[in-house]
Amino acid sequence: MSRQSPDNPRRGASVIENTVAILRCFAPDRQELGVTEIAPRVGLHKSSVSRILASLEQEGIVEQAPSRRYRLGLGIIAIAGPLLADLDVRRAAYPILQALTRATSETSALMVWDGAEAVTVEQVPSPEPVKHTSSLGSRYRTEGSASVKVFCDAGDGPDRAGGPAYALNDAETSPHEVGIAAPVHDHRGEVVAAVLIAAPKFRTDATRIAELGEHCVQAAERVSLRLGGSGRQRL
Repeated sequence: MSRQSPDNPRRGASVIENTVAILRCFAPDRQELGVTEIAPRVGLHKSSVSRILASLEQEGIVEQAPSRRYRLGLGIIAIAGPLLADLDVRRAAYPILQALTRATSETSALMVWDGAEAVTVEQVPSPEPVKHTSSLGSRYRTEGSASVKVFCDAGDGPDRAGGPAYALNDAETSPHEVGIAAPVHDHRGEVVAAVLIAAPKFRTDATRIAELGEHCVQAAERVSLRLGGSGRQRL
């Protein structure tokens, strides 16, 4: 049996796999992490984590906060930039999200599916002092999430046969938040993204949900049209 060591922390794991595992430790609720916090999460020796972080810091992928813990650095944006710039649905959606937030005064976002989770790739925050927002790159896999419902074809809201459809998260995942999402279809009719509205529960009664739902569906349809889709789509 081989023993774990600083030079061979995980049998079969390459340096790239270990590096990716470390980067995936960072999240919106874990923006700063120390070596001793990361090591047990990824099953690596602390010295191995420290070496990898030092290399990432040289490239600007991570940086040290004043607390001496690590956080993601601006260099990671340079890596992701070409992908985001080439994401047609993101370019098509941004002006429509801006208009959606102006019309509703609530946060609007664009979500895409990576095969297991809904990922936030664009967002326009609400101008209201009390709002719900998430960081770009935030991931959601909870079944109650409105965007997850869209991608799993399990929408809520108006009758699918009788009117526009949207997925509803009425405080299912958080008692303080309502999420409404509608599918974006490409020229093949496939769901490639979801437009999401996030609003505080206290100002979102049934009438308001119906109103926001219609705004969300209309926005998703406009994005679909820009991608070559046509007609009113349903979940």
